[in-house]
Amino acid sequence: MTIVLLDAMGTLLELEQPAPRLVAGLRSCGVAVSEAQAATALGAEIAFYRAHHDSACDAPSLALLREHCSAVLREALTRAGADVQALSPAALRDVLLAALRFRAYPEVPGALRELRARGHRLVVVSNWDVSLHDALRDSGLAALVDGAISSAEAGAAKPDPRIFARALALAGGDAEAGAGGALHVGDSPAHDVAGARAAGLRPVLVVRAGRRPAVLDGVAVVGSLAELPALAA
Repeated sequence: MTIVLLDAMGTLLELEQPAPRLVAGLRSCGVAVSEAQAATALGAEIAFYRAHHDSACDAPSLALLREHCSAVLREALTRAGADVQALSPAALRDVLLAALRFRAYPEVPGALRELRARGHRLVVVSNWDVSLHDALRDSGLAALVDGAISSAEAGAAKPDPRIFARALALAGGDAEAGAGGALHVGDSPAHDVAGARAAGLRPVLVVRAGRRPAVLDGVAVVGSLAELPALAA
């Protein structure tokens, strides 16, 4: 058995284009915005979210984070020239959440099924708020892994080795599992590769967009998760 830790965003999941969904959601509330205005405002909201997602470690703190993100979105839309003042905070929050949808990359479910069929233990470890579990469930991936831990729940974010230790424990391993060949798979050299090395794990870097897989500086590089079962053998 090999323990395989997996990043979420950019590795298992991608964000569907949110700007068109935000435009449509606001239009349904009687607010007209352009896609360019929506994209600009979403950029501000996403930047705020990334800086604060670790504050949302349970349901109450997640609700508070979402309120703050909605307020950032309102301010950004207003700066972009959109009139959203008549829209209630609750309505804007709901429109924002509806615009943020995650889906699995096409090859991911099959790759996870093959890994589990070979007896590997799979745990998702991601810099995310506690709603990571919802994203995995809604995308159909929760049933294909053995567990998941977000940085908000762990109290540490990649590349901190502590979040990897929590993930290894979920997988039934421990901090010494790296010596036994445990992998961490992710798309960020700074968070995933550096974090895996700091935790004593074997890093695998996912580089999508059609680039030819290779091995660079001792790091296995794959173009999709379809190539992962061969590496974990």
